[in-house]
Amino acid sequence: MNVNQSVPPVPPFGQPQPIYPGYHQSSYGGQSGSTAPAIPYGAYNGPVPGYQQTPPQGMSRAPPSSGAPPASTAQAPCGQAAYGQFGQGDVQNGPSSTVQMQRLPGSQPFGSPLAPVGNQPAVLQPYGPPLTSAQVTTQLSGMQISGAVAPAPPSSGLGYGPPTSLASASGSFPNSGLYGSYPQGQAPPLSQAQGHPGIQTPQRSAPSQASSFTPTASGGPRLPSMTGPLLPGQSFGGPSVSQPNHVSSPPPQALPPGTQMTGPLGPLPPMHSPQQPGYQPQQNGSFGPARGPQPNYGSPYPAAPTFGSQPGPPQPLPPKRLDPDAIPSPASPYVVDHGESGPLRCNRCKAYMCPFMQFIEGGRRFQCCFCSCINDVPPQYFQHLDHTGKRVDAYDRPELSLGSYEFLATVDYCKNNKFPSPPAFIFMIDVSYNAIRTGLVRLLCEELKSLLDFLPREGGAEESAIRVGFVTYNKVLHFYNVKNSLAQPQMMVVSDVADMFVPLLDGFLVNVNESRAVITSLLDQIPEMFADTRETETVFVPVVQAGMEALKAAECAGKLFLFHTSLPIAEAPGKLKNRDDRKLINTDKEKTLFQPQTGAYQTLAKECVAQGCCVDLFLFPNQYVDVATLSVVPQLTGGSVYKYASFQVENDQERFLSDLRRDVQKIVGFDAVMRVRTSTGIRAVDFFGAFYMSNTTDVELAGLDGDKTVTVEFKHDDRLNEESGALLQCALLYTSCAGQRRLRIHNLALNCCTQLADLYRNCETDTLINYMAKFAYRGVLNSPVKAVRDTLITQCAQILACYRKNCASPSSAGQLILPECMKLLPVYLNCVLKSDVLQPGAEVITDDRAYIRQLVTSMDVAETNVFFYPRLLPLTKSPIESTTEPPAVRASEERLSNGDIYLLENGLNLFLWSVLPVLDNPLSKKVRGLIDSLRAQRSRYMKLTVVKQEDKLEMLFKHFLVEDKSLSGGASYVDFLCHMHKEIRQLLS
Repeated sequence: MNVNQSVPPVPPFGQPQPIYPGYHQSSYGGQSGSTAPAIPYGAYNGPVPGYQQTPPQGMSRAPPSSGAPPASTAQAPCGQAAYGQFGQGDVQNGPSSTVQMQRLPGSQPFGSPLAPVGNQPAVLQPYGPPLTSAQVTTQLSGMQISGAVAPAPPSSGLGYGPPTSLASASGSFPNSGLYGSYPQGQAPPLSQAQGHPGIQTPQRSAPSQASSFTPTASGGPRLPSMTGPLLPGQSFGGPSVSQPNHVSSPPPQALPPGTQMTGPLGPLPPMHSPQQPGYQPQQNGSFGPARGPQPNYGSPYPAAPTFGSQPGPPQPLPPKRLDPDAIPSPASPYVVDHGESGPLRCNRCKAYMCPFMQFIEGGRRFQCCFCSCINDVPPQYFQHLDHTGKRVDAYDRPELSLGSYEFLATVDYCKNNKFPSPPAFIFMIDVSYNAIRTGLVRLLCEELKSLLDFLPREGGAEESAIRVGFVTYNKVLHFYNVKNSLAQPQMMVVSDVADMFVPLLDGFLVNVNESRAVITSLLDQIPEMFADTRETETVFVPVVQAGMEALKAAECAGKLFLFHTSLPIAEAPGKLKNRDDRKLINTDKEKTLFQPQTGAYQTLAKECVAQGCCVDLFLFPNQYVDVATLSVVPQLTGGSVYKYASFQVENDQERFLSDLRRDVQKIVGFDAVMRVRTSTGIRAVDFFGAFYMSNTTDVELAGLDGDKTVTVEFKHDDRLNEESGALLQCALLYTSCAGQRRLRIHNLALNCCTQLADLYRNCETDTLINYMAKFAYRGVLNSPVKAVRDTLITQCAQILACYRKNCASPSSAGQLILPECMKLLPVYLNCVLKSDVLQPGAEVITDDRAYIRQLVTSMDVAETNVFFYPRLLPLTKSPIESTTEPPAVRASEERLSNGDIYLLENGLNLFLWSVLPVLDNPLSKKVRGLIDSLRAQRSRYMKLTVVKQEDKLEMLFKHFLVEDKSLSGGASYVDFLCHMHKEIRQLLS
């Protein structure tokens, strides 16, 4: 399971959401929110609370060129709902008529009585001549009609409107039900069983400006009268008092008087069947078919298509629902606030409310989809069920309709039953001789002056709530008081590194804006204070201890940014020695090169996790620094490691500053705990990533951001139901950048099969390689590298032999047969086997192997894909005027042509196989634009290395042509394929 979600937290329901400007709705807690945007989930055909039920005066719809029959012929049979091509909010209860149904004055105590409309001209025209067969053929061309047309369902008696199966939250629907799937811009023909024959698309004139419309006093256009009983506890003028968490639907957007529409009609939302197999909430928070197109609805705004032709008086247009799959990533999940009661959970397995929970007994109880336990529904959460057994507010609640969402956590989810404080960032700068000599300290201090203005913040906050502190160190530590009342910063030195403590609390962690002048003065003084230092020794463990103690004293979580240059050899806890011994490679003791030298670093990491202290490590080594040991703390706390070997400002400044800016600005969750729950038949048995686990179920992360991935291995240990499938729920409890405790929930439903052929037909090779690489890279800690390589080859051979034996058609034993979805498994696996961790060349140093090993541990599927099989882009094969990336070619030397230019990238490095002069011509601009585009796609800045053809650097470039035989002895793709074929034949024999 991939929980890599780079999404910033957002305000709760009913507060302004940045992607829905201009809507009016009631807030999630039932409070009035005139400035709140509308959510894309309207009420379930129910009356919209909070709005007077009087239509705006002067509104009329322009006569269409062709219309429906008069009301007498368009009316549905008794007991059936009379409805047509409308979204929610356009439903009219009762018979359709050209004359508006009027209520008695006593039944409408609020608002002015309806104006008589009996003398208004009818908006519908009689039938024209019957269509010819040619016209019918033309009209139906381009329409895809799937599924039988069913009659309208009978009324459920609740009085909320026609009890239809609602459109899904994402705007995408299965190709079944009352409507099929239609191309964008075309409306489907109406069924005769619904009381309306098919009509032709009317031609409409140009619209007028929307600014001419004056909204009513309530802040939005009035709705037409709606009959039917009220919800329990609901009054005429506002939302239900017994449902504080109910989200009312936004008022439909009406057009100004005289406005006419132009352009084709938008596609109608087909009816969504809850029992439709294969349609499950997706992890990105939407309903819809996997890998299917996600059509948008017609727009409710002027100059956009409308929904069509319900006979009767003018109807306001439905609000446009947002397709979550169309939201540019990263997107913000919805935040749900259930108040002091907290999120609703299963009493037995503690799973959180999700779309797969089944409500029974009229909505008074629900059955857990994970453990089948029957739970009572709290009174404040109760809601009626529709005729399909689904709650009528299912599409008003994110936890009942989306795959991903967030809950605001109560104080019960906080440490010591106390809400957390906003987190803090502490910058800990190495000021030893090496750091000063290279210009690193001066460069860093200059950058921090401006970078502190871009600390992560909540959606609409004017400034970040994160506080900052500063420490410098070599063999002793220097703490700085930057309180805003001081004229100059004060430095306090702690030389007793064996018993670390924080010499000050007040003035150490400060607000950036309040202490701006003092911080700027400090950053100016640090390079000058240590300009003449000759101290070369450094410490490491006491530095992390100091930051952790400072966060503990401030009672908050946070992150430490460590800028370190050399092996910590000073006398202090965590002292290391140089153990770089290449003689151990390919021996049984090679695994010791990946293990930490001392247990002090693991003990320190556990203490940091308990405090919520995340560590990001920036290394600038000129020689061996023992990355395997130093990276233990970032690895177990959910942090990152950045390495800049032989750092020089003129060459590495751009790469370092780009990485630093991204690392400081990205949204981070602190003090997190993650648990994965599954339905019966499968269970999570192993986890891979940057985290710490004190037991077998809880993944603890001092920090978590969008660049980290947790890979979960599931074991099939019981019978699975092919109909219900397998359900997964990942719950992450964390503290946001503003100090708010939240629960992020991801739900996933997977299909099950009984045939191996179906399994092989739907496998994901990229995900398998991601898992195998992480499994192997963890294995080198405890097993010889050769044993790990042999294990990978055996696993791959068994997978392919099983397919050959049980799924493939009989064929000659000398023929290699691969599953369609696993054709690339051998080539990818060969890349993993030839990687520097499992088969290093003579030029690969031990620190680089340890660095790559911890990097891959936190990579997602896309990153491991391009890392193990780099992309080779021919730049001279596509037209110069083209702005798109050229298609990649296979990473082999035989694909290179002398005189051409090739760009190779693997997520960490960029190589240009040619000469790149700075010229003002189209080719030069195109190449540089492509380089910028590739860098923007990766989480780390890729330094460009220009490799001239037949130059000595060409050997480094060819190291990444992974289909060829490597200098370290790795097999070529063809040779490895033959070896795999031999292994498969041995298994089958």
